Formats: sequence, structure tokens, C-alpha cells
Amino acid sequence: MRTLIKHILASTEPGDSITVKGWVRTRRDSKGFSFLELNDGSCLANLQVVVDAGTPGSEHITRLVTGASAVVEGKLVPSPAQGQKWELRASRVELIGTADAAYPLQKKGHTPEFLRTIAHLRPRSNLFGAIFRLRSRLAFAVHQFFQERDFVYVHTPIITGSDCEGAGEMFRVTSLKGNIDEKPEADFFGKKTYLTVSGQLEGEAFACALSNIYTFGPTFRAENSNTARHAAEFWMIEPEMAFCDLQGDMDLGEAFIKAMAQHALEHCGEDLALFAKFVDKGVHERLKFVVERPFVRVPYTEAIGILKQSGRQFEFPVEYGLNLQSEHERFLTEEYAKSPATVFNYPREIKPFYMRLNEDGKTVTAMDILVPGIGEVIGGAQREERLDQLLDNMKYQKLNPDDYAWYADLRRYGTVPHAGFGLGFERLLMFLTGVSNIRDVIPFARTPGNAEF
Repeated sequence: MRTLIKHILASTEPGDSITVKGWVRTRRDSKGFSFLELNDGSCLANLQVVVDAGTPGSEHITRLVTGASAVVEGKLVPSPAQGQKWELRASRVELIGTADAAYPLQKKGHTPEFLRTIAHLRPRSNLFGAIFRLRSRLAFAVHQFFQERDFVYVHTPIITGSDCEGAGEMFRVTSLKGNIDEKPEADFFGKKTYLTVSGQLEGEAFACALSNIYTFGPTFRAENSNTARHAAEFWMIEPEMAFCDLQGDMDLGEAFIKAMAQHALEHCGEDLALFAKFVDKGVHERLKFVVERPFVRVPYTEAIGILKQSGRQFEFPVEYGLNLQSEHERFLTEEYAKSPATVFNYPREIKPFYMRLNEDGKTVTAMDILVPGIGEVIGGAQREERLDQLLDNMKYQKLNPDDYAWYADLRRYGTVPHAGFGLGFERLLMFLTGVSNIRDVIPFARTPGNAEF
């Protein structure tokens, strides 16, 4: 029966005959035997296999080149070589799939830019194998965090007729040809529809029935931005809580970030060590920084004052009424607070219609959670539960109330204070790994001008 290399390397004593299946990283030949470095993707480390001349299947040893796949049977024995505890003494070798000299992942360094051009092969590299193992582990941690707190997992639709953010940066979904705006009622869904930018509005409907829910799925934004922080397709985590205010929202968001950093430190040590060596030497310290230090909470107005009085020359202007940029957010966490930070109570005019208006009539109950190295990782708010104020917000943002009639119904029938937040999963992974480009933490990146693979 096949045994994963990660379990073999964790063995404490030699075992019976085992079967290993994987891909050859390297082969070295000596007189009378060969060494294979085999990797099956279960961990960063390879398993050294010793194949003696005359071993069944060894006649194909020259074809077991980098990239080829093989099945090896043998016994685990203590390794005399430094840096490894075990090696596999082969009793049978079977070549499964060959690889020719054009195989692009030879034993040399490759840049992330080059590896993006072979995204179908890059998971076989050390770096991207580590990234996507961590991505898998953290997806599990996301569900674990919310399930342990009795949140209900809700699948919200990918196709929607509502623009949650009100910015119009949405992908149109249509089966029409020619002038697609002439008769939208003749379209497949009988109206204009789009790929969703958020499952929040639908999530609120479920929170108003099931109390605490969360969504975790793909979202899409037709923003023509080619920065290292933006992608057209990305995954969002969006909890919604009934009977919750801004304070409770901030509490949950901060606890979530701490839990994800702690989980990575506890369960992804080998892969984090790779990131620390080749990507970001300070990754461990940054994660411990977030785990160990309390979040500092700063009102938006105060944050603007801090930035203006800092004496720093920022690339982007600092003015009341403007959104904070990542350079501002990083200053607040890394230099001012020397802790992760939460900025709250933003001006009404720069936030979406669904955020609850504060008593001052100028700000809304919005919050952004900031961490060192990245800046904002969470954006959330207490939602506007008052029907009259929600309708006024729609008017203020020049939205058509008819498009959100079902959403307004939630305020007509048993309305309650409720709050939630959104977290881009890829942004979280960038924080946890130190990887600076969002294209490198998602399996197949979708960005302006690029939808390969």
C-alpha cells in the first residue's frame, strides 16, 4: 500500500516493505547503484531511494530523469548520509511516466515570473508546493475557526443581479448577441446579471434567520488594475452575525487574524521555514507579532491626524475623506502603533450604502483591520438595520431601490442589528507567507489580459 513521504520521514523506526509513488527530482549514478530523490508533494522534503544494479526495473534507471514519475517498493533503513534520517532501499522500481529534456523545472533556480508562465507545472517546484500546501491547510483552518464558534456555512450565488459595492466593477453574464443592453428581459435570466463581487447581501439574509453564518467562495471584480495586490478572480471569506454591533465585529475579525497566524505557526512549520529562507526572512517574527500583541483601535479621523503629523512624505496624499493606502496602513501598524491595528468610523461618502450611519451623520460604522507587511486584510462594518436610513443611503449613493427590494425586506420583517466583514483569502495568504504578488498564491491567476490555463 502506498505511503506518503511526509509520514515516512516522520517514522521513528524502520518498517516493513512500503510503496512510494512520486516524481523524480534528481538522480545520481555511482558504480553499481543509483540515488533517486523522490517527491510526492505531501511535504517539502524528498525521500532518497537507493537502487542497486540488478534491482527489478533498474534497467530503466537512465530514463528516471528529473520530472519522470515512478513507483518504488522497498524497505526503510537508517541513512548514513547527513541531513536525513531514512532512505528507501529499493526492491522494485517501475517507471510510470517519462519526461524529456524539454521539462522546464530542471534543478536550478526559477523566478516567480517565469513560473507563472508554466502555472500548470509550478506546483511541482519547492516554493509553489509549499504555498499551495499552506493554502490548503489554511482553508481548513478557516472552516475550523467558524465551525467551532457555531457559524453556519452558506453557499451564496456566483451569478447576481445586485452590485454589493455599488462601484459598477462587475463582469456581465449574458447569452445575448449584438446590443446586449437593448432587451435585457430577453437574456437568459430575464434581466441584467453579473458575476458576484461579494456574497454579503445574501449572507445577511441567512444571518437574519440562522444568527451566525459565513461564506467562503470565489468572487470576481472587473477592475482594470494590474497591481501585485489585485486579481479579477479571488476567494472571499465573509461572516455575518445577527444581534451584533461594530464592537463585536472588530472582536471577531481580530480573533480570526490571530487564529490564522497561530495555525500557520503551529501546523506549517516546514513550509514557513522555506518562506523565511527564500521569500521573507521576517515571516516568523511578523506572525508572532500579530499573535502576541493586542490590536490598537484608532478612529479614522485620528488616524488621518497621526499620518499628517508623522513628518513622512507619502506617495499618496493624506486627507480627510480619502481612503487609506497600503503605505499609510503599514505606517500605522509598523511605526506608529507597533502593533496590528483596527481603523474604524470612516466618512460616509467613501463607503458603500449598507453601512450603518453613526449619530454624527457624517461617518459610518466601518472598520479595517491592518497588519504589518500588508496593510488592510479585513474590511467590515455594522450593517444599516433601519429601513428608512437604508433607503436614504441608497438615495445618497444614487442607487435604484427597486434593485434591492428583497434586501430592504430584511429591514421590514424582524430587523435586528447585524454586522460582518470580508476578507480576501489571497490577501491573507500573502500576509502569512510573505509572498508579495497575489498571482503567486492562487493556483491559476485571472488578471487583466490574462486567463491562461
